[in-house]
Amino acid sequence: MFSVGIFNGYYPYSLEESIARIKKDGFSCVQLDLTFKGMDLSPEVLTKEKCRQIRNAFREANLPIVAISGYTNIIHPDKKKREQNLFSLKTILKFACELGSPYVVSETGTYNTDSDWVWDEKNGTEEAYEETAEIIEDLAKFAYDHGSVFLVENYVNNVIGSVERLTRLFGDINHPGLGLLMDPTNYFTDNNIGRVDQEINRIFDTLGPRIKLAHAKDCKPAEDTSEKHADIDATEAHSFRGAGAVELPAPGLGILNYDLYLQRLYKLHPNIPIIIEHLDETDILRAKRFLDGKLKEVGC
Repeated sequence: MFSVGIFNGYYPYSLEESIARIKKDGFSCVQLDLTFKGMDLSPEVLTKEKCRQIRNAFREANLPIVAISGYTNIIHPDKKKREQNLFSLKTILKFACELGSPYVVSETGTYNTDSDWVWDEKNGTEEAYEETAEIIEDLAKFAYDHGSVFLVENYVNNVIGSVERLTRLFGDINHPGLGLLMDPTNYFTDNNIGRVDQEINRIFDTLGPRIKLAHAKDCKPAEDTSEKHADIDATEAHSFRGAGAVELPAPGLGILNYDLYLQRLYKLHPNIPIIIEHLDETDILRAKRFLDGKLKEVGC
């Protein structure tokens, strides 16, 4: 049976109030964002004591932390910014177990100079793949040395965005410090958004055993193809709603075949946590009701 969670970043409050609201809304786990009001959790000042304070607060609330957000552009074209991004991500990987979970998640990023979410022609090149894979291998080894695991979350506008690129990545880097965050909506473009079921099956047939954690949002063809963000008090990773031909709304507001997604996920990982995202605070209860209903229908 799946446990249903949410990012605490959708609750823009203090540590204590965020936990209270997440519990009140009926969630049984969280993906941890280091973004609590009144706490400086920037990588330069993050300590074991702060990490244990957060971990213990969630433990006392019986609300397990199942993964930690480390979202950043790991191949940012500005080398100084890239260095800062990697320092931040490695700091979280170093402290992950102190925060309650070995799993740290990030997308791979883009060479686009204006946005972390928009395609750049260089992303599709062999040079881009090789440079990104080298960085990911270093992150996997660093994670393993600190008892953690780096989870890649693909996105179609990033260097690692397709089934083919992920398959190659895991073939090239067969390392215990590397895993996959499963979110089927991140694979869709204008070329395959009309073949949702076929793509879901292809994803699971090819990548299923690599999955460590799952996300729940939705996808649909976009009327507005510009980069889209919701007006919410959250990080850019949580306000993002898609760029290009596919929009990425909250679960239940698109065309993803949730029955098929959950069935394929359950067959391989029957006790995996699934984390709701791409919403605002006013939509949380509706999204949870939708996902809970689907889980009951499917039997997981």
